[in-house]
Amino acid sequence: MLASQDPNSLDENESEDDEDEEISDWYYPRQTARPWTPPVTEEPQDEGVRLLNSGNYGYIGPKRRAKSNYSNTTKAILNAATKSPSSASAYREETQTVGSNPSVASYDHNIYTAQFSDVDSSFYYTCAQDFRLHIFDMTKPPYAKMQPPPNVESTSGRFHSNLRTTMPLRKEITGVAGNWTITDANLSPDNTRSVLMSTVYMTSTSPDGSSQQIPISFAESRTPWGYTDQFGIWSCRFSADGNEVVAGGDGKIFVYDLLANKRTVKISAHDDDVNSCCWADTESGNVLISASDDTFLKVWDRRSLGASQTPSGVLIGHTEGITYVSAKGDGRYVISNGKDQALRLWDLRMMCSNSEYEAVKNQHYGVARYDYRYVLRMAYPAPRYTAHPKDCSVMTYRGHSVLRTLIRCHFSPAETTGSQYLYSGSADGRVHIWSLDGRIVQVLDRAKTLPSTFKPYECEPEETNVSRTGNCVRDVSWHSQEPVIMSAAWTARPGGTIIARHEWKGLSKMHWKLEDWVEKERQEASESPIGRPTPNQLSARRRSQHVPGSYIVSDDEDDSDWVDEDE
Repeated sequence: MLASQDPNSLDENESEDDEDEEISDWYYPRQTARPWTPPVTEEPQDEGVRLLNSGNYGYIGPKRRAKSNYSNTTKAILNAATKSPSSASAYREETQTVGSNPSVASYDHNIYTAQFSDVDSSFYYTCAQDFRLHIFDMTKPPYAKMQPPPNVESTSGRFHSNLRTTMPLRKEITGVAGNWTITDANLSPDNTRSVLMSTVYMTSTSPDGSSQQIPISFAESRTPWGYTDQFGIWSCRFSADGNEVVAGGDGKIFVYDLLANKRTVKISAHDDDVNSCCWADTESGNVLISASDDTFLKVWDRRSLGASQTPSGVLIGHTEGITYVSAKGDGRYVISNGKDQALRLWDLRMMCSNSEYEAVKNQHYGVARYDYRYVLRMAYPAPRYTAHPKDCSVMTYRGHSVLRTLIRCHFSPAETTGSQYLYSGSADGRVHIWSLDGRIVQVLDRAKTLPSTFKPYECEPEETNVSRTGNCVRDVSWHSQEPVIMSAAWTARPGGTIIARHEWKGLSKMHWKLEDWVEKERQEASESPIGRPTPNQLSARRRSQHVPGSYIVSDDEDDSDWVDEDE
C-alpha cells in the first residue's frame, strides 16, 4: 500500500506496521495493539455549508426569513438580560427540558430494530432476538410507571412477562423462529402490515387483524425437500406505495411484487453480505441502493437492468464493511454507516462508474483481519487509510463507534427539520447527532438515562447506576412530528435492551434549530449554580407541595428566595 502518497492516508509513521506483529497477533488480531481515535470536526466544512445553503435541506435563509413569526433565537438568548423578569421566565418555561431521557421500556433480549412508523410516527415498533415484534401505540397517553403490558392481542396467546413499558402496547407478534434473530422489520406506509426477517414473513399490525404470517419467498423454486437455494436475509423495506418489498442478504438483493405475488428482481450484487438496502426515492421505486461488507454501495436502476446486471454506479469511500444505508427520499442523497468508524453522505450524481469500480474492487484498504464484533477494548485500530483513494462521498462524519453490531444511521425528519441533521447509534452507549455541515450538534449519553420513576421536580442526578461500559445503542428513531428521539440500547449487565425517550421541549418554537436549543441549554447551565433546580423543577416542586386554597408563587416572580445549602 502506498499510504504516504494518498491524501486520505495517515501519517507515514502511523501507516507502517511492525513486521514482528504479524505472527504474534495471529490469535489476537493486530487491531488490538493500537486503538485509534478518529478526528472530529468542530468547525463547519465548506461542502456541508454549501449543502445547507442549496435549498435541499433545512429551513434556513429565505425559507426561514419568509416566515411571519421568524425570530433570531441566538439574539433572543443574548438579549434575555435586558428583558423584564416576566418575559425571561416565560421564555425559559417554553424551552426547558423536564425529566429528559427517561427509560420507557425494558426487555431481556437484544432489540435489533426500533423505529417510529414513517409517515405519522403513530406507532413505535421493535423486533428482538426472541423473535417477537412489539407495536406500541404512540397516540395514547403513557402509563404512570413501567409495567408489564395489559392483556392486549398477542399472536402467541400470552405476553412475554419480561417486557416492562410505559408505552401502551398495540400488539405483540411472535415470529416464526429462525437460527439467530429477527434481523429486520419494517411497517408498510399505511401502518397496516409489517414484514419480519430472517426469513421474510408479512403480517397484520391491527389488533383486530389476522395473526397469520404470510411467507414471502425469494428463492428460485420449491421442491419436496425445500427451496432449491438457501440464503440469509438481513434487510427489508416496503416501497412507498406498499406494493413491493426490497430485501438484501447473502450478496444478493431482491424485489418482490406483493400484488402479483412473485419475485420480480434478483441481482447477484456483491461479493459479501448485503447488510442493508433501501429505495432511493419515495416516488418511482425504480432506483435501489445496496450496502455490503465488501465496503461498497451500489446503485441499481431497474429500468436499465439487463442480462449483465451491471449497477448504474458505485459509491466508493468506505474502507471497511457497511452496516447500514438510509436514503433522504429525494433520489439524490443517501447516508451510510461503516465499520471504518465513519458516517458518509453521498450524492448519487457523483457516483463512480462501474468501470472505475472494476479497477479497484479487489484492492483492500482496510485493516487486515479486522472483525468489528470481537475487537478487544472496543476500539478500532489505527488504519492505513481513513478513506478509499477513490472516495466519492460528499461529507464524512465521525465521533461515534461502529462496533459489536450493525449500528444504524438516519436523516432527521424532512417534515420538521428539513433533514438537515444526521444521527446514529454508537457502541459507546451514546446517540450522536451531526449538523449537515459536519459539526457534532449534540451527544445524548445513555449513561445519564433517568429511571421511569424520576419526578420532574427532583434534581437530575449527574450519573445513574447504569454503566456506560458495554452498553451499545444499535438503533435510534426521530419522531416525524414532535421533538422526540427514541433510542434502543443493549445493556451489558444484566443484558437485554432499555429504550429511552429523549425530548427537546420547545424545539418546535425555535424553528427546529437544534444548535440554538443546545446553545441555550449551555448558557442556562452556566448561569445557574451547581445543584440549583431549573425554573421548571422549581415550578413542579411548588405545585407538588401546594395545598388547595393556598397562594402559589408565580414562575414570573423572582426565585431569589431559594437558597443553595452549599453556598
